[in-house]
Amino acid sequence: MKHVVITGSTRGIGYGLAREFLRAGCRVIINGQSQESVNTALQSLREMYPGNVEGYVAAVHKRVELEQLRKYAEKQFGTIDIWINNAGIDQERKYFWELDEGAYDKVIHTNLKGVMNGCHVAFHHMLKQGYGQIFNMEGFGSNGMMREKMTLYGTSKSAVSYFTRSLAIEAKQTNIKVGTLSPGMVATDFLRKSLDEQNRKIFNILGDKVESVTKFLVKKVLENQNNDAKIQWLTKPKVMWRFASSMFSKRDIFD
Repeated sequence: MKHVVITGSTRGIGYGLAREFLRAGCRVIINGQSQESVNTALQSLREMYPGNVEGYVAAVHKRVELEQLRKYAEKQFGTIDIWINNAGIDQERKYFWELDEGAYDKVIHTNLKGVMNGCHVAFHHMLKQGYGQIFNMEGFGSNGMMREKMTLYGTSKSAVSYFTRSLAIEAKQTNIKVGTLSPGMVATDFLRKSLDEQNRKIFNILGDKVESVTKFLVKKVLENQNNDAKIQWLTKPKVMWRFASSMFSKRDIFD
């Protein structure tokens, strides 16, 4: 029975991943920044999968708190097989020069430093046990795409992609596997907040509900045997098919 730790997993994609790992028979530690959010998610997950899920409050930009999360996870379910750095926050829809220092500190600390902290904590743990997998969550900007008023968020995700692939090269000398998860456009509250009417049509063509995406990602993670794996939901062939089929069928992923 695999033991999985997922940061930022009290809602959205993280919560969906936790649910699918539990459905697959894994033990799961969820994480959030407040006790209220962790308790709410735990109550929901335990109704479906009692006994195999626990939760811990930790801020990912503080490595000491992720060390405490790791120790708690070990105490609950033993050695950690899979660690997923999912925690992330969006930016305000402003041009970069309109943001104050606190705004971009918060995004970089969570989206980039949080991933680095998670990798550092998990890697040390997994080196001692001799195995393990670490996955980092990609997002807008990971493939170099740019958009006005998304510069800060896109920069953080672009950096995560570079960091992950470089870490995977360093990990070749170990038994630890490092990779990325690319969920594409998922109908979460995170996405809803970033939508305007101009982009809504595109998201309804290319986007998907949480359940479809997380089911795919979890299956691929559990099957994975490779270092530097890139597990991607929205591939180029799928994008081409979605645009072609949109002429004949309409989708509403927010329904």
